[in-house]
Amino acid sequence: MSESTVRAAHEIRVVIGRLRRRIKESYDLEELTPSQTSALSRLSKEGPASASALAAAERVRPQSMAATLAALDERGLIQRRPDPGDGRRQLVSVSEAGSAFLDDKRRAGEEWLAQALESGYTEAERQTILEALALLDRLTRA
Repeated sequence: MSESTVRAAHEIRVVIGRLRRRIKESYDLEELTPSQTSALSRLSKEGPASASALAAAERVRPQSMAATLAALDERGLIQRRPDPGDGRRQLVSVSEAGSAFLDDKRRAGEEWLAQALESGYTEAERQTILEALALLDRLTRA
């Protein structure tokens, strides 16, 4: 591999990690743990799941997921209902409050990012960023 390939791979990973952390700092005022945020986001994207299925998807022990869900439940961010296919299990889903919470977090992160781009970059630089993002998007399709 060329030196530029290895350097680009490293720099992309580092910059994306920093950007994710910075965006998260802009909106995580309620301080959910990374596990809570991940579980809530997964439920939002993938829909209702049992606690055991969610634990498997998140690659954590069922006991850890139970604690995560208890914290989310205490804040009213999830709801539980009986599984229609198996009355012994419950399905967990994002509550209306949880959806609003996630929407607010996403909006706050995007607002911070838009302000940072507006104040810190020229129009030409923003166009260059858009062009680079189009190239990076190809990575997601490879």
